[in-house]
Amino acid sequence: MKQMFSYKPRVLKIMIHVIGWGIVFGFPFLMMSRSGFNITWESYLRHGCGVPIAFCLVFYINYCILIPRYLFSGKIKHYLALNLLLIAAATTSIHLWQELSFHLFSETDAESIKRVADMPKPRRNAPPKWIFTIRDILSMILTIGLSAAFKLSERWMQTETARQEAERRRTEAELKNLRNQLNPHFLLNTLNNIYALIAFDTDKAQQAVQELSRLLRHVLYENQQNTVPLCKEIDFIGNYIELMRIRLASNVNVDTQFDIHPNSQTPIAPLIFISLIENAFKHGISPTQSSYIRIHFSETKEEIRCEIVNSYHPKANTDKSGSGIGLEQVQRRLELTYPGQYVWEHGVSEDGKEYKSLLIINIHS
Repeated sequence: MKQMFSYKPRVLKIMIHVIGWGIVFGFPFLMMSRSGFNITWESYLRHGCGVPIAFCLVFYINYCILIPRYLFSGKIKHYLALNLLLIAAATTSIHLWQELSFHLFSETDAESIKRVADMPKPRRNAPPKWIFTIRDILSMILTIGLSAAFKLSERWMQTETARQEAERRRTEAELKNLRNQLNPHFLLNTLNNIYALIAFDTDKAQQAVQELSRLLRHVLYENQQNTVPLCKEIDFIGNYIELMRIRLASNVNVDTQFDIHPNSQTPIAPLIFISLIENAFKHGISPTQSSYIRIHFSETKEEIRCEIVNSYHPKANTDKSGSGIGLEQVQRRLELTYPGQYVWEHGVSEDGKEYKSLLIINIHS
């Protein structure tokens, strides 16, 4: 696929060069009077062909040799000096060719000479030759400028492509690093829950270990992909919630609603929602007060919505259950994976009793 993308610009560049020089070489044939074409092959070979060939040589000597070797290397004096010699050689060659072609293609038969001799001699005030010399020199300078502009634009495009590729690789590396950080963070929070279960209910602790093994299978394999089907991610979230339910007291109400098609293949970044749910279980449950967590997922053709509302019971500073980096990771992953395609509103209510998080991801922006 990468070769195909690099092949297309190369073909386009060749087409631009062919069409451009085709217009230059074919321009004399476009000069038509009312009586038809007023150009002969002899005059074309003398004027219309020799001059474009000289321009073409000047263009590609700069394009292929002088600009890469001297201009891009900062050898400006060498570049200018060589171009002065090139202009002088090209201008001299044009005038020598025109003189030579004049003798080669002039009429030599007697009838033509007599016909020309019998024609009235118009007054001619031909401009001096130095006018044509200046014209040719200026044309050469313009050709060199066009060559430099083409080469500079090509170099800029290559640099920009390399920059974008480097940025893409850096983003992928950062995303991979964030996902690798999320694995131990998720595992730490889950192991803390299992550790708490061991103290008062070993049967539930064993069940939790089994649930954890299923979750880790998803984390270890699906998390290595850039995206996973939404149905798989929702199954993972459902299993995680069931694992969390094992250690909940009777005064905690967890309500879940998944308005997602059971076989939804909508691609979504793996583990993008799990830190929000972890945060709800961490700060939404109190061992002494009634608590609640409401989790609602929905999907439309345009967006995926994740809304989590929970009672707010902030942990004490001495509570080390979790590292506290989950929400920061969510923010950074959203910026890298869905730039300009998401809305995330979260915070504590004015009375300080409820925490709400609403994440909307536009999937067809």
